[in-house]
Amino acid sequence: MITDFKFQICNCRFAIAFLLLTAAFAQTAEPLKMIPASQVIALPAAKDPTVCFRLWFKVGSQNDPPGKEGLAALTAAMLTEASTKRNTYEQILDKLSPMAAGYSSSVGVEMTVISGRIHKDNLKEYVPLLMQAVLEPAFKQEDLDRIKSSTLNHLENTLRYSSDEELAKAELYNTIFAHTNYGHLPEGTIASVKSIDLGNIRAFYRGHYTLENLVIGIGGDYSPELVEQLRTLLASLPHRPPSGMLILPPQPKIHGIHVKIIEKKCESTAISLGFPIGAHRGAKDWYALAVANSWLGEHRNSSSHLYQALREARGLNYGDYTYIENFPNGGALQMPPANVARRQQIFEMWIRPVPHAARHFALRAALREFKRVVDSGLTEQQFLATRKFLQSYILHYAPTTMVRLAYALDDRFYGIDGSHLELFANRLNDVTLDEVNAAIKKYWQCENLQIVIVTENAKALKEALVNNSPSPYAYPAPKPKSLLKEDEEIEKYPLSIEAENLTIVPVTEVFEK
Repeated sequence: MITDFKFQICNCRFAIAFLLLTAAFAQTAEPLKMIPASQVIALPAAKDPTVCFRLWFKVGSQNDPPGKEGLAALTAAMLTEASTKRNTYEQILDKLSPMAAGYSSSVGVEMTVISGRIHKDNLKEYVPLLMQAVLEPAFKQEDLDRIKSSTLNHLENTLRYSSDEELAKAELYNTIFAHTNYGHLPEGTIASVKSIDLGNIRAFYRGHYTLENLVIGIGGDYSPELVEQLRTLLASLPHRPPSGMLILPPQPKIHGIHVKIIEKKCESTAISLGFPIGAHRGAKDWYALAVANSWLGEHRNSSSHLYQALREARGLNYGDYTYIENFPNGGALQMPPANVARRQQIFEMWIRPVPHAARHFALRAALREFKRVVDSGLTEQQFLATRKFLQSYILHYAPTTMVRLAYALDDRFYGIDGSHLELFANRLNDVTLDEVNAAIKKYWQCENLQIVIVTENAKALKEALVNNSPSPYAYPAPKPKSLLKEDEEIEKYPLSIEAENLTIVPVTEVFEK
């Protein structure tokens, strides 16, 4: 009886709060209605004392108008890092601070997600702030100036000079998808960001932050009334035809091996390489390819083959990894990120920085190992060991309600009926070695690649690559004779790179326009 009484009081308080909040928005909202339940993804978790919000708008950097690259990202930041019509940004931070809470935005090529998490005891104070951010942005010039300054600093300084690895990875995607809507960073270019004004922001917001583009994600210990509240308040967004899913151009084609060298003064050489692939999460052969990829270069896993061949055996660098899905910000993450879904993917190999003296040798060693798996596939032993590893490892992909909710949004994006993580686990139980090796043959190849290298003395590297010059490497410490014997083959491993397929770009020109 006491428990029931407390529950009734709680419901009563929530109902009052709901009515007050709805009334507060009544002047700005359209006639009362609700977003369809089909646009809500709910993930109840009664044992989680927090409530997670992920508002997915089907828009991303692919929707940036030509010459205004970065507009999607700046618009999202003007919702979550700026003032609303009711509070300045400083006032918002002051209100969120006692709750130890916040909200943020992430913008990818095809997804924009506004997310936040709050203890359920603070819902009454938190939800109005989150809703005001989405529904009542102030779009003040001083906020835009601050956010643009931060974005330009990221492009001009952080990406160019603070992480050669992220620089190479970003330019790899830009180059592979050049001349398409995928061919620029979500942050945009230096020239385009400088050109964006408040009029562009307002127009982009009106055109893309619409009812039809929204999916509401909620997880944790929430009540049905909270879901109704979100459906009602967010229904004040304008009605417009869906704008997010653009018609994609044909998958880019690469003919031969192409190399872009970004020249800058640096202490070591960073290398990223890849090519477009048609594998998509949810398809049966994607999970077979995931086994092969895990064996070759599972992110941050010391047992993967490339890691063992380049780091453990030869001490060339900190690690070497491969990917069959977009994996931004890999330097800061252990597990695959969610809500970076995209319909066009690449196979990517990340060779973490090596000594300049080893750059040519390391590239050859990595491509030689890749060609061996492309030609021969996995052995039964390699397949069984990798499958067993993944069966346990994927259990760590989504440890929290917030991440599980993010995966649920991705499931909707990819049209997966059910859960990708459950499908992954089920497929690992019945996938065969023949299926894995068939996926390798279908999706991987070594003849048509894009390579991006960040290094100094680029002219010397260009000549060595084009001339296919031998690239012996002298280790600072003794190595086994068997390894040195293998190195004699690696240092002469042929790389067929035509001079016209190799370009040198000064770092000062990268991300410029």
